[in-house]
Amino acid sequence: MCGIIGYVGNRHPEEILLEGLKSLEYRGYDSSGIALKNEKEIQIIKSVGKISQLEDKIKATKLIDCNMGIAHTRWATHGGPNEVNAHPHRVGKIVLVHNGIIENAKELREELERKGIVFQSETDTEVACALINEYYEDDMITAIDKAVERLKGSYALGIMLEGSNKLYAVRKDSPLIIGVGKDGMYIASDVKAIIKETNQYILLGEKEIVELSNHSYKIIKDKKEVLKEVLTADVSKEAQEKGNYKHFMLKEIMEEPIVLENTIKPYLDDMNLIPDLTCYEQIHIVACGSAMHVGFIGKQLFEEKAKIPCSVECASEYRYKDVLYDRKTIVIVISQSGETADTIAALRKAKENHIDTLAIVNVKTSTIARESDKTLFIEAGPEIAVATTKAYILQVAMISLLAYRSALVRNKEEKRIENELKKLPRLVEEIINRRDTYLKIAKKIYQEENVFFIGRLMDYAICLEGSLKLKEISYIHSEAYQAGELKHGTISLIKENTPVIGIITNEKIKEKTISNMEEVKSRGAFLITISNSKVDCGDINITLPKISEYLEPILVVPTLQLIAYEVAKLRGCDIDKPKNLAKSVTVE
Repeated sequence: MCGIIGYVGNRHPEEILLEGLKSLEYRGYDSSGIALKNEKEIQIIKSVGKISQLEDKIKATKLIDCNMGIAHTRWATHGGPNEVNAHPHRVGKIVLVHNGIIENAKELREELERKGIVFQSETDTEVACALINEYYEDDMITAIDKAVERLKGSYALGIMLEGSNKLYAVRKDSPLIIGVGKDGMYIASDVKAIIKETNQYILLGEKEIVELSNHSYKIIKDKKEVLKEVLTADVSKEAQEKGNYKHFMLKEIMEEPIVLENTIKPYLDDMNLIPDLTCYEQIHIVACGSAMHVGFIGKQLFEEKAKIPCSVECASEYRYKDVLYDRKTIVIVISQSGETADTIAALRKAKENHIDTLAIVNVKTSTIARESDKTLFIEAGPEIAVATTKAYILQVAMISLLAYRSALVRNKEEKRIENELKKLPRLVEEIINRRDTYLKIAKKIYQEENVFFIGRLMDYAICLEGSLKLKEISYIHSEAYQAGELKHGTISLIKENTPVIGIITNEKIKEKTISNMEEVKSRGAFLITISNSKVDCGDINITLPKISEYLEPILVVPTLQLIAYEVAKLRGCDIDKPKNLAKSVTVE
């Protein structure tokens, strides 16, 4: 969840490192720091808060002349967000930055303290730094190798050694790449951090140690040199910029029609490109956050349309529970980044039990993409805002296509949706252009502290995502409930002007859900309805185009995303970087 960038080359590293940190700020932003090194000295500058605060501090400091540096943007795990706990850390001759969590840090800290080491911070990172320094004699690779054997947990480390002209790195269960440039070499936790400098990169494997100099690199594992392929990133510089939009979140919502068309295009002519899952007797969908909400939509479609039993599991629970694989099962994992720690662990659990796996993922070079048996890629491109929007829409599209493909195999009479798929991007564009309606709703509810979403079946699954989107960027307390559960206690929370957003897309249960909406309305709720048919029981009623049940969520969700966006904007929130949240959850 933190971000790393490092550089060694022919240029002064300050500007490169700062630009890299800005592109990684979505990964963590409660503190940041930079370390610059030449043959004689190491200069460390750290700051609490956004990268701009670190930048101001650097501008006010006389910097050493150098051609090497490492930098870090932090999301606090061990120890609070302050300058002492911010990275880089230094112990003896070693300076490093770290993503991940060292699970045996307490044990190692106590061992090192008995040897006389005095720690300055509360972090597990300083423990890793001290351990490498303890092992260092005259060979840095050996020192890192010995430390790696002691460290438990996940980590990506960028390391500098006093007096050396080399930059070092190593990783385990936390992403790290090597950038190959004309003016030097790079390390980064994400290719986005270096794309302005180079699009050539190498994926660093588990426990592989890299030694970088100005124009060369050497990768070592088990004391042997490893040869790796140099890859080319297809991320454009423009894709990472806001352009004329005020926020990345808005830009990414407005991109939904384009990325939707790019994602579904290959399948319009050949649905056989989608795997047929009818050979499986049960499906487990495992994911976290918004991706898990995609799973609940998938569950409804797989069971109702394809007649395959399906369960949806939170990855952080699935990885530790006793899973009964008593029937022929496939595990579907969903992750935008492909580096979600709990989802990776769930994937590996399935593979250890010899269960087939399928991933829906955005990043083609990610751990999940590489380790899954089958992979379906969405074409979201970079998603910078912490709150997912376009990636979520595409995950819904992909899980819907999976269910549709299996339904076609199971039932030859299944109504085909290819023509509706062709129209889908245009319909989404029409919906996201209703900005005035969403602003009108936002003005009615933005000062409230509680909002409720209600729906049934797949509409409830959509409510879960709408509620999450609102709470994570506006900080309004929000809950999603099955509409039929209201009488079992939760209707007691409704008072005068409490905002309730009701979703109705299923014609079969439309009247039941409307009855629930009337119940909250009679108790004073300010009711907003979102439906694909005419509903007039709300204070504000939104009617969406009617489309196949497979695709209906894709039309509802942009409405909820834009309501959340307008509410957060009126409340003056930091929309792209909500407090306490980070984009890629690469630790437990």
